[in-house]
Amino acid sequence: MSTASSSAAARNLVLAFGAFGVGTSGYIVAGLLPSLTAELAVSATAAAQLVTAFAIAYAVGSPLFAAATGRWERRKLLVAALVVAGAGNLLAAIAPGYVTLLLARIVTAVGAAVFTPAASAVAAELTTPDRRGRAVAVVFGGLTVALIFGVPLGSLISQQLDYEAAFLLVGVLLLASAVAVRLVLPQVAAPPAVRLAERFAVARDRRVIALLVTTVLACLAAFMVYTLISPLLTAITGVSGGTVTALLFCYGIGGAVGNFAGGRAADRWGARRPVLFVLVLVTVVLVLLPIATRTVAGAAVALFLWGLGTWAFSPPVQHRLIELSPGHAGLTLSLNASAIYLGVGLSGVAGGAVLTTAGPAVLPEVAAVLPAVAVVVLLLFWGTRTPARPAQEEVPA
Repeated sequence: MSTASSSAAARNLVLAFGAFGVGTSGYIVAGLLPSLTAELAVSATAAAQLVTAFAIAYAVGSPLFAAATGRWERRKLLVAALVVAGAGNLLAAIAPGYVTLLLARIVTAVGAAVFTPAASAVAAELTTPDRRGRAVAVVFGGLTVALIFGVPLGSLISQQLDYEAAFLLVGVLLLASAVAVRLVLPQVAAPPAVRLAERFAVARDRRVIALLVTTVLACLAAFMVYTLISPLLTAITGVSGGTVTALLFCYGIGGAVGNFAGGRAADRWGARRPVLFVLVLVTVVLVLLPIATRTVAGAAVALFLWGLGTWAFSPPVQHRLIELSPGHAGLTLSLNASAIYLGVGLSGVAGGAVLTTAGPAVLPEVAAVLPAVAVVVLLLFWGTRTPARPAQEEVPA
């Protein structure tokens, strides 16, 4: 391996390490719910609002902070974002009560909302165009690993010690990530200075809007089922406890494979074919999920393919968004991050409504409609450029 390739790999791994910390800080509350409800003496619904607060702060803050920090040197921005996210977790570790913990989750979300899209943009900028998809996939790989290992680790720590220890560990990990980014990454110049209105002009492009709508639909479909996968597997497969954990591990392994496969596919064939293939795959898997999960073996295969398709989606989508927004990739990716968390935020409401009215067996089939609609949206608008507005004469100040 050449020196240049080794340096690029080291940079991407450092960014992935930061993404792992950010992803763990975002997902970890799901594994801490029993400890949180017991130690804070609050209901599970109140504890779950810690997830909602994080998601809302992330979705709202990502594009706003991307615009506000648009002129920051990128390495400095990444370090600052990791420090803020780390400080949020440390605040959560020492929070005296529920309200302070809620505030700590919002602080953490601000740092995470800045880091993830900026890290993806920096990874793409520091590599050649033919390897851009793989570079973005490595960064998102940190999020995948967080889902597979970070959340169970946090749950284990909270069981052995308490939830404060779990937040403390994540906070230390994020601060260590900040040091690693400062030492390994070179300075990366900020994009050219433009007005705020010009920064958000890219969001008027129909192709960008179509991709953002697709992201919302895909994440809504994925998480409205994944969030309630335990009762679904119990109802259809008749399993519980350790078997459910093992099946979710199959999903996570599929996600890890899909994340890197999606990046490589985007580099080789462009973004369009991988995105459409993945959406069709997820649609088919969701339709067949109630049938496939009648046996444990069938459930393992179905969850592996479902995880593969779900996590292969983001790298080619981000690859395409970077293509459509040269010079504004950070902002466009932050809008995509908001779309992801909007889908995640809506999934609990939509999934709960379907579960209450129709039962768990119907949930995958309802969710399958969403990626099917996303395919239609992309086929209609993938190459449709928004008509340019007539140029206006510049008026001197």
